[in-house]
Parts: sequence; C-alpha cells; structure tokens
Amino acid sequence: MNESWKSYQTGNFFDELITPKGQPRAAARGAIRLLQQLPTEEMAARRAAAELAIREMGISFTVYTEGGNIDRAWPFDIIPRVISARQWQAVSDGLRQRSRALNRFIDDVYNKQSILADGVVPAEVVLESSNYKAPCAGMSPRFGVWAHVCGSDLVRDGDGKFYVLEDNLRVPSGVSYMLENREITKRVLPELFENYSILPVDDYPSKLYQTLASLSPRERRRPCIAVLTPGIYNSAYFEHAYLAQGMGAELVQGSDLLVPDDDCVYMRTVDGPVRVDVIYRRIDEEFMDPEAFLPDSMLGAPGLMRAWKAGKVAIANAPGSGVADDKVIYAYVPDMIRYYLKEKPLLASVPTYLCMREKDREYVLKNLDKLVVKPANESGGYGIMVGPHSTAAVRRKFARLIEENPRNYVAQPTLALSTAPTYIDDAVEPRHLDLRPFILQGKDSWVTPGGLTRVALVKGSLVVNSSQGGGSKDTWIVEGKV
Repeated sequence: MNESWKSYQTGNFFDELITPKGQPRAAARGAIRLLQQLPTEEMAARRAAAELAIREMGISFTVYTEGGNIDRAWPFDIIPRVISARQWQAVSDGLRQRSRALNRFIDDVYNKQSILADGVVPAEVVLESSNYKAPCAGMSPRFGVWAHVCGSDLVRDGDGKFYVLEDNLRVPSGVSYMLENREITKRVLPELFENYSILPVDDYPSKLYQTLASLSPRERRRPCIAVLTPGIYNSAYFEHAYLAQGMGAELVQGSDLLVPDDDCVYMRTVDGPVRVDVIYRRIDEEFMDPEAFLPDSMLGAPGLMRAWKAGKVAIANAPGSGVADDKVIYAYVPDMIRYYLKEKPLLASVPTYLCMREKDREYVLKNLDKLVVKPANESGGYGIMVGPHSTAAVRRKFARLIEENPRNYVAQPTLALSTAPTYIDDAVEPRHLDLRPFILQGKDSWVTPGGLTRVALVKGSLVVNSSQGGGSKDTWIVEGKV
C-alpha cells in the first residue's frame, strides 16, 4: 500500500471520496480499496501509462502567453471522482430546470422583454451589456432554444451540497476531455470497472448530433452539420476536431463557407458547393460574420447572420445567447426560474454581491480579504482575485477597478471547495476541485452523467482552470450498491 493513504487528512473540507473519519464513502468504497492495495511503484507505473496514452492520443490544450502559444499535454490524475446516481439525479433535474429558464430568458430579451418590463431583471443591466446583440432582436430559434450546449460549473461547499458557480452559454468547452478522461482511466485502471455499474459518457457525440440535427430547417434524414472552428491555433481546436469526427460532421473554417443571394449557407468542396443545415459554432459571435459584427474579422463568413435570420440555417449556440452568460445576470437566475417556470430552484446558486449596487459595493470593498472578486465577462480563471490568498497591493488594485467600473465586478464568499484524493508526486493528497456537466437542449434535453472534473493541482489553490495550472479527473456516476 502507498502509505500516504493512511495519513490522508480531509481537514475542514468535504472530501468527495473519504469521510472525516478516514473511511471511503459508500459510492467509492470499491475503488478506494483497490487503489489502496496498489504499492507506490505500481501507482507510479499506472500514472506513467496514463501520460504515455495522453501523448499517443495527442490530447493537448493551448496556453496563451506573451511569448507565444504553448501546446501542453493534458494534465490528468488517475484517481477517479465517484458520485452516486441517486445524488446525481437531483443535480441533473436542477440543471435541466436551469437550462429551460435561461433559454426562456434569452428568448424573452430578444422579443417581448417581459422580465425587464416587470422589473425582475433591471433593463439597463441587460440592454447596455456588451453581450446583448441588437441584430438578434425579433429572432426566435426553433423550440425557443438559444443555448443548445451549456456547461454549468458546479462546486460543493463544506456541507457537501452542490452549488452552481456559473453558467457557460456562449462557447462552452471541455467535453472532449471528459470523454478522453474515461478512455484513459479504462486503459490504465481496467480492474476498477469490473465491479462497478458506471453510467457511460461515450455517447455524447451521438447525443450532440441528435440535438443539432433536430434544429435543421430542412426535413432530412441526415442533415449536413458543420463544426465552425477558428482553426488550429485555437486553444480548443483538439475538441473541435474530436467532436466533428465523433459526430461524422464537417470541420470547417469561415473561409470554407459562403452565403450567396439565396441566403443559404454552402460549404466549399472539391465536388462543388454543398448546402449546410446546421452550424455548431465554436467561435465567438463577434467574429462569426463581418457583415453583422466585427467588419475586419477573418474567422467567420459574411452572411451567416443573414442566413440564420432568414431561417435557412440553424446555429448552435445561437448568436446572442451570451446575453445570459454574464456573472451579473447569473445572480438573477433563481428569479428567472420562479418567473418563467413558476418553480422553486432545485439547485442553489452561490450568494453573489453585485458591485453596481451601492450597498453591495460598500460591503465588498470592506471585505475584499474574505471574498472572491470576478469580472463579469472573463473566463478561464483570468482576472479573478481570491481575497484570502491575495496581497494588500492586489486588494488595493481591485478596489480601484471596482470603483472605476462597478458594473463589471461581482463578489462571492470564498467557498470551502470540496477536495478529492489526488496523486501528487508519489503521494495521495487532497486537492480542491469543481465539476462542469454539459446540458444539451434542442427538441429534447439531456445532461451528461457527470462531466469534466477539474482539479487545482497546486496545494491550497482554489483555481482549477487548466490555463492556470489545473488538471482533471475521470468522473463516475455509479448505480446500485457498490
């Protein structure tokens, strides 16, 4: 046995796999007992096998730096995270509810604006946001769904309860790593799968295809679906190619598409133009169409918005869906659920202070050392200040930023993020983590059984993003007695 299992301490945090008394949780019991039996040399060999598999499979991500872009191998921890199916069902129901409300909100904002007129969400917060896209006004996509793919970040606090930390509705990424994490775990720890009934995740590409196909403006047995990528230098290009291949879809760049006077989208091929029915866009809408947005963009194709508004092509996620992907708007999601669905929120949100409110701003400025401060529209862990881990100079900087632009900042309590056993060097140590499940919504809705677990590999860190030094784990949703 690796002796570090005996000395493993959960501390003051909820641990996903180990109880405060040092015993494996029920859902993880079989996995922990097997892992505890592996000697240090065997654990090291399994980790080396995982690293080799990652290199052979070409799993990488790109980190943008001032000196250039760096491709790095995907950082992976071989100890899986285990959640019971009974627990997960409640989370899944809550995510579906949240997705329905968010889509109702986006559709309302670009049409009747009832929620704004009724004062549930302040109109200026929405209409003056850079995420509100005026060219989308009056549109109502098929099924009233704008955000067809949503990646909601979940955390567990010290009480073991799941909270939604944020919603990613524009171009959510990471699902390919969820799928590859499972493949790697099967390779290096096959015996762990013998006595578990683990819900599969490898059907995600087919579920995504079904969702996208349901959006097609033409009734066809197999619509033409294209994944629109910015190209090989994008940090998520691996995922774009992976999903296109998994769905049997076309991987295209803006230069591969054209929109003539008939307002249909065509893909250039060696056999001539082929009409595209559905575009799964993996570029921000600002770069999607120089006719409607940034005129100097070289990433998109002129006329895509024209084709979408004419109903000749479906786009997922729909342009304008980012109006709900804002950390200020996040604070109003529970109100949206009550307003549109007449239901009580099934999943809790993290308490959020909006710096644009004078009372909230005063509280935040007095308690910067206790709070996590976030810009409203950054992603990837950039621009965040974790108060307890910050310096006085950093807090002064953020106080100035908040006072200069209060609309752009929110603050939340520093959560006691849950931990899980993680293999660091040659020892098992607790590390903080979060979870990004993916919700698909078109004609039907579906939630991934589990999702992408991201791990803060640096001891004590709460930042899990891979761009900030985080790693990842396979996530198991297990059925029955284990």
